[in-house]
Amino acid sequence: MEPTKGRLHEVDLLRIVAAVSVMGYHYLFSAYAGGLSGLHFPHVDVVARYGYLGVDLFFTISGFVVLLSAWNRSPRSFVISRAVRLYPAYWIAVTLTTLVSINLSQGRFNVSLPQYLANLTMFNSLPNIENVDVVYWTLWAEVRFYAMILVLTWIGVTARRVTVFCWAWLAATFVFQAGLLPHATDLVLNTQFSHYFIAGMALCLIHRYGATPQRLAIVAVALGNAIYRGIGFADRVGIRFHTEIHRSAVIAIIVAIFAIMLAVALKLTHRLGQPWFAVLGALTYPLYLVHAHIGFIIFERLGDQVNHVLLVAATMLLMVGVAAALHYGVEQPLAPRLKRLLDRVLPGRQVHALTK
Repeated sequence: MEPTKGRLHEVDLLRIVAAVSVMGYHYLFSAYAGGLSGLHFPHVDVVARYGYLGVDLFFTISGFVVLLSAWNRSPRSFVISRAVRLYPAYWIAVTLTTLVSINLSQGRFNVSLPQYLANLTMFNSLPNIENVDVVYWTLWAEVRFYAMILVLTWIGVTARRVTVFCWAWLAATFVFQAGLLPHATDLVLNTQFSHYFIAGMALCLIHRYGATPQRLAIVAVALGNAIYRGIGFADRVGIRFHTEIHRSAVIAIIVAIFAIMLAVALKLTHRLGQPWFAVLGALTYPLYLVHAHIGFIIFERLGDQVNHVLLVAATMLLMVGVAAALHYGVEQPLAPRLKRLLDRVLPGRQVHALTK
């Protein structure tokens, strides 16, 4: 079966849903529950508290689309494409968040120069240097997944190799969870979220070449582990914020994520996609990067002066505006320049990975 060409606009819609869910989680639940804001929404936060699972959807989408984009790429080409995608908006977001934190957070979010410089690399978690913004932890999970895909591009991305890779990663995840591997191996295995990336990769195979019992089995096993680890993660969220995260709701959302992504992979949702989704979908990454700490600072500075509902709504609109400025003012003009620079600097020639 020939691979499907063209942009998956329904995935852009899912990105929007995930980004709004995470922003709602921060603004309507965790800011107050974590003592970072006096804005309390008791009738809304019972739903908003589950918005953190938007990250789980992001990871599943990444497994799907990053592997899709890596097909037929050389390792060099893959590295350049990921760097161009991640860094321009990130550099500006880190800088903007640092400046706002230093000047307006009244000491709540202190950022040192070494911390700022380390964050610019996106590898600050390696030496255990704190993130400038709480949301950046997910980028470290993404970068570790990209390293996995880089290995695949090195040996050649094929359906058979991806299948073996998925099973091997799942097996290593279970061995680690059984306590049979050193803790340091989790740096590579990323077991808290590996199942989402693995499921996304299997779903990519289904999208390209059709469903088979083995590909569906990978998705099913990944779903089982996602539920298992998701329950544990939810319990820790509840303990952290001294509240109740219902396991049944978490399970239902995780199952929904897998079901929706399976429908995308099976091409059942193609007619739902609209070209204009790509416009908003392009804003999800910069929106994710800038909304959290800057939003918390706005709430703290203006919470006693402005109606809380209006303040949250205005802040959300402001963050969308900032995200649009980052995308159109930074990402679009800077990305091609960065690509040309990396093309000159990185050694090697453009070669295609094996596709047989």
